[in-house]
Amino acid sequence: MKKEIIISGFGGQGVLSMGKILAYSGLMEDKEITWMPAYGPEQRGGTANVTVIVSDDRISSPILSKYDVAIVLNQPSLDKFEPKVKPGGILIYDGYGVISPPKRKDITVYRVNAMDKAAEMKNAKVFNMIVLGGLLKVCPVVSTDGLKKALFKSLPERHHGLIPLNMQAVEEGMKIIAQQ
Repeated sequence: MKKEIIISGFGGQGVLSMGKILAYSGLMEDKEITWMPAYGPEQRGGTANVTVIVSDDRISSPILSKYDVAIVLNQPSLDKFEPKVKPGGILIYDGYGVISPPKRKDITVYRVNAMDKAAEMKNAKVFNMIVLGGLLKVCPVVSTDGLKKALFKSLPERHHGLIPLNMQAVEEGMKIIAQQ
């Protein structure tokens, strides 16, 4: 198994954190991983994306031009990365950040209303974990157990009390993701 994933959105949406947690999750399950972030000069409000490759075998290069999975959290990201999803691949988008939905018919498109669910949970900071839950439902590259271990490993100890909330957000994302 090898999945090449791009996650893209505005800075401040937890894009890089989502990629980091996904990468750590793979490490917790003894998978081969690459994590390559890219972001503009503005940490908040600028565009950010991260490429994560999760594989059972060695990874030859972290540089990609096409992806198995694209997670896009805003319209500019959709416009940029929809054409770069491999035929037969998966595109996941947040309904709040995308005005004009994906058009391709040769990929499987999922919508996850993560922003709405985060507002319902009264915590905007779990937005990215809801999206990550949606990904793991439709493309289980890592297990939720590996994800929980990764949270303990990647979050500072002072934030470990938030892990149950984060895992609840993952479960909510698994429930609300829907094929379009």
